[in-house]
Amino acid sequence: MSGTRSTPSGAAIARDAAASAGGWALIVAALAFVAVFTYLASAFGYPEVLDGKAADVLPALLGLGTTGRAVWGLYGLLPLLLIPAGLGAYSALREESPGLMRVAAAMALVSALAMLLGLLRWPSIHWSLANAYAGAGSDAERAAIVAVFDGLNSLLGNFIGEFVGELTLNLFFLLTALASWGARRLPRWSAVAGVVASLLGLVGMWRNVTPLAAGVAEIENSVLPLWMLVLGVLLVRAGRQRG
Repeated sequence: MSGTRSTPSGAAIARDAAASAGGWALIVAALAFVAVFTYLASAFGYPEVLDGKAADVLPALLGLGTTGRAVWGLYGLLPLLLIPAGLGAYSALREESPGLMRVAAAMALVSALAMLLGLLRWPSIHWSLANAYAGAGSDAERAAIVAVFDGLNSLLGNFIGEFVGELTLNLFFLLTALASWGARRLPRWSAVAGVVASLLGLVGMWRNVTPLAAGVAEIENSVLPLWMLVLGVLLVRAGRQRG
C-alpha cells in the first residue's frame, strides 16, 4: 500500500544488533589496546623488548609483578573482540557483498585465535620460564630455558602471533573496506581509509624481515587503533540506520 513503511523483520533486527555489537567491540578493543600498550611500553619497554635476550627479558617480566602479569593477560584476551567485530562487519555488509564478507569474518576469527596464542605466552609459559630462570642453579639449566624461550618466541610470537595474526587482521580490514565501497550504510570514504590502513599493516608486518618496513610499522601502530575506532563507530551507526 502506498505511504506505508515496512517493518523490519526479526532477522533484520538481529543483523543490525550484530553490526552495532561488532562496532562496540572494535571501539572497546581500540581503547583498551592503547591503554595496555602504553602501560607495557613504559613498564616493560614493549614492543622493543620482543627482540631482547632471555637473560634480560625474563627478569624484567618477573619485575612487572602481579599487576603486570594481569595486564599481559588482559592484552592477550583483547583479540577475542575481533570475533564479534567480524560478525558485526559481516552483518552490516552481507547484503551487498556476502561472499567477500564471509571471508572477512573468517579472517577476523583466525586473527583473533592467532594473536591470542601469541600474546598469552607472556603471562603463562614465559612467566613460568622466568621463574625457572630465576631459580636455575647452573649455566646448563639456563641455556635450556633460553632455548625454550627463543623457540616459543619464534613459533608463537613471530610466526603465529605476528605473521599469521597481523596478516589475517589486515586482510579482514582490507576485505571489509572493499565491500564497503558500494554499501548503502557506510560512507564511500571509509573504503579508501580502510584500504590505506590495511595496506600499511600488510607492509609493516614484514618488520622482522626487512628494516625497510620498520618505519611503516611505527606508523601503523598509531593508525591501527584509530581505524578500529572509526570502523567501530561506522558499524554502530550502520546498525541504527535500517528503516
